[in-house]
Amino acid sequence: MNGPERVDQPAGTRGYGEAAEQLAVQYEGVTFTEVHRDLHHLYPAPPRSVLDIGAGTGRDAAALAVLGHRVVAAEPTPELRAVGERLHAGSGVRWVADALPELPLLVAEGRRYDLVLLTAVWMHLAPAERPSAMAALSRLLAPAGRLALTLRHGPVPPGRRMFDLPPEPTVTLAADHGLRLLHRAARPDLHGRDGVHWTALLFEREG
Repeated sequence: MNGPERVDQPAGTRGYGEAAEQLAVQYEGVTFTEVHRDLHHLYPAPPRSVLDIGAGTGRDAAALAVLGHRVVAAEPTPELRAVGERLHAGSGVRWVADALPELPLLVAEGRRYDLVLLTAVWMHLAPAERPSAMAALSRLLAPAGRLALTLRHGPVPPGRRMFDLPPEPTVTLAADHGLRLLHRAARPDLHGRDGVHWTALLFEREG
């Protein structure tokens, strides 16, 4: 990849590098189908260009590559990225060390994506970071491209930076950047954590 090889570690990734191996067990312990069951039927059919932001260990990126998509996985935490490259070697996923809110490396490439995943990521962005993050996401989406985003609700684990927010502000912010809401769903936490539940949102870029 041309240009800078890394971005500064965002505050929202605090605590993830040290726990990468344990998190890999957690992340890979549920399937792509389980995590995306409420939205998957609205994802574009392969082969399409897909971007998984905050890809973690690459569970979703690898599953989408198996389906026939061309997949880029953006993960700012080096330890998680290394685990993902090891676990899903040969999947065809291209890994990038980039991060919200600006996603400078991906934006500089100028590539547009038909599907962007933001799974368990938006919760790490502070309120002041969200407008620039949504602007970057809009720039990365192709016309009629779709953005799948999940919101985490419930207690924050010790040592992590997370924000619990209702869906409405995110829906409004997305609309301000030309993304219309297509689908909204609620689901319990797949890991059974006390008080934790999720909202899944799917947007489509207009124009």
